[in-house]
Amino acid sequence: QIPRDPTQRWLQELAALSQQLQQVHPNVLAKILKQRTLYQNEEIVVIDKPYGLPVHGGPGIKNCIADVLPILAKMLENMKADPLHLCHRLDKETTGVMVLARSKEAAEKIRLLFKTRQVEKIYWAVVLGDPDPVEGVVEIPIVEKEVKSHQSHYKMTLAPNYRLCPEDGKVMKIRKNRNAEGAVTRYRRLARASACSLLELQPITGVKHQIRVHLAYGLGCPILGDHKYSHWSKLAPQKLPELTLRRLKLEQSKARHLPLHLHAHRLRLPLGQPLDFVCKPPLFFQKTLRKLELDIPKD
Repeated sequence: QIPRDPTQRWLQELAALSQQLQQVHPNVLAKILKQRTLYQNEEIVVIDKPYGLPVHGGPGIKNCIADVLPILAKMLENMKADPLHLCHRLDKETTGVMVLARSKEAAEKIRLLFKTRQVEKIYWAVVLGDPDPVEGVVEIPIVEKEVKSHQSHYKMTLAPNYRLCPEDGKVMKIRKNRNAEGAVTRYRRLARASACSLLELQPITGVKHQIRVHLAYGLGCPILGDHKYSHWSKLAPQKLPELTLRRLKLEQSKARHLPLHLHAHRLRLPLGQPLDFVCKPPLFFQKTLRKLELDIPKD
């Protein structure tokens, strides 16, 4: 049943986003990924990862990219029957450029490029609010902690090396958290409207949920649709500004359907000659930009 009302239709599309790819047959999923191939040569295959598709399996996950790599390998032209290999990961809710390798050797080579920070990654995110300053670097270590609440859960959070002294307001160094990982994210604002901003992000390190944590807790600008990192002590739908709700034609009670607006927009891979892959944001992301009147910069 497709609703007539465009707002209802948009809501239904959003609510279905996460479920869609969990319900298809693995062969169908491999076919979808084949259609989303951006580039292939004898070493690599680059795909545009869809929303809501995890890279690895886990409890309650029927479909993931790792499981369909052998099927996808057989579907691609001039392909040996070897399965494809993962080189890096994107969160289940993140869309965009993802590199797969055609052999174990190629995968190891590319993983090393990621590890030694030779791969340039550019993301786009729609965030709530406006970062201050509008361009900069967030360099705050990140650690995983248990949130003690009526629904205890784990999430990543900041573990800063400095804090303000309550007596005189001076910056003082504090003892390092042994479990924290160094994390560095460059950001700059591309557009702002409707109490939101479109940011370009370059993670220099690759800590789990790094961009989401740096934006929400470091800059105070959580990603639109990031229901996990919009609050610290509870798991609850994101609270949106009035103006944002009005532009999106959403009620606050329906905010839980908003997907995470984080997209791996571009990736530069130094394999022989540098390979540069660019991927347009998915339709729901483009629609949000239009509704919020955030103008995509022309490349």
